[in-house]
Amino acid sequence: MKLAGLLPLILLAFSSVLTGQNPPQNSTPAQPGEDYSGMYSFLRDGEFVQLTIEDEARVTGFVSRYGDTESDKGAFLDQFFKEGKLDGNKLSFTTAAVHGVWYEFKGTIERGQGKTLADEAYYILKGTLTEYRTDADQKVTSKSREVTFKSFPRDV
Repeated sequence: MKLAGLLPLILLAFSSVLTGQNPPQNSTPAQPGEDYSGMYSFLRDGEFVQLTIEDEARVTGFVSRYGDTESDKGAFLDQFFKEGKLDGNKLSFTTAAVHGVWYEFKGTIERGQGKTLADEAYYILKGTLTEYRTDADQKVTSKSREVTFKSFPRDV
């Protein structure tokens, strides 16, 4: 009689040991880059990059910045990505032109100094930003610089 009462407990203990050895086969690992989506600093205080990673490699977003030409000085401008791509941690994007200005970024997404997603700089965008300008004569000039953009803290 006592053995019959212990049998279900023994089977339960044995089955829990087995399930501990083999993780469920239907669990899906985190997609690479899924945490990269969010807001990052841009060139000046108050300016930012909104980055959205879709389907592991497709990148959408925009740059919000202050205008600096005579016609838009101080106005807040949104420049949406014309194209964007993520390959592993390699990121590139090009914005649409607004008032003759557009940007191209080529670099990486890396872990920053933030300890959690709720901290600034949990991720950083690090690379080369090229600013293109078209003047009144339709002449295009470019200026490149090395940049590091920090992720904004997120509500977790």
